[in-house]
Amino acid sequence: MPRMPDPAHSPPEGANDHGPSIRLLQSSSLATLVQREIERMILAGDLAAGAKLTEASIAEQLGVSRGPVREAFRALESSGLVRIEKNRGVFVRQISIEEADQIYELRAVLDEFVGRRLAEKATAAEVRELKQIVERMEKASARNDVDGYVAANLDFHDRMVELTGNAKLLHVYRRLVNELHLFRRTTLAQGGTLPVSSREHRDIVERIAAGQPGSAGRALHDHVMASRERMHRTYGEPGQVTSIAVRRGNRTR
Repeated sequence: MPRMPDPAHSPPEGANDHGPSIRLLQSSSLATLVQREIERMILAGDLAAGAKLTEASIAEQLGVSRGPVREAFRALESSGLVRIEKNRGVFVRQISIEEADQIYELRAVLDEFVGRRLAEKATAAEVRELKQIVERMEKASARNDVDGYVAANLDFHDRMVELTGNAKLLHVYRRLVNELHLFRRTTLAQGGTLPVSSREHRDIVERIAAGQPGSAGRALHDHVMASRERMHRTYGEPGQVTSIAVRRGNRTR
């Protein structure tokens, strides 16, 4: 696990040419860098759902003091990736199928709005950007690269919400996506799912490009509900006992 560099000891300008990484370091607090690394580990499955996180162990692994880790935990709770329980500690968020169902239903409503809004206002340049992300998804699908596909999928939906220009929607949407991440990654890992999912995304962009608000909204709504059905094929129906396990050998979650 990487050790976090100290922003207070960044090399002077010209000492090393590390491009964006140095600029990121200079513009970010240590707590933000720690937060991003913990977030990366959670979304990659390196920190399993339900796992207990301690300030001391994370601080040691990242080579920082406990203060930035404590700040990072608070930010990650706000974003929906961890939960903090008084007198018990910090845990990677784990949600039930019932809660996932509710999130999918809410996402379907929000995504339908996003599709309608973009079909009304998206520029040609913005449509090209979305098509480029879909191309990344299609290439990952052809390689059966689940991790690459998941990353592109997240970028696609996040960018669409950004393009609505609604900051409040973006904040709510990102929290919902974080909460669903482990379920979504597993459903996409099902055999034959990637080509189907990539076709759904291609269809969504084509309807947005055609300026068809109703059609684009329905396509996004149906896409989210299809994802919910794939979740049920993996984990069963609400009320059934289930857990999200991480098998490091094939990275299936």
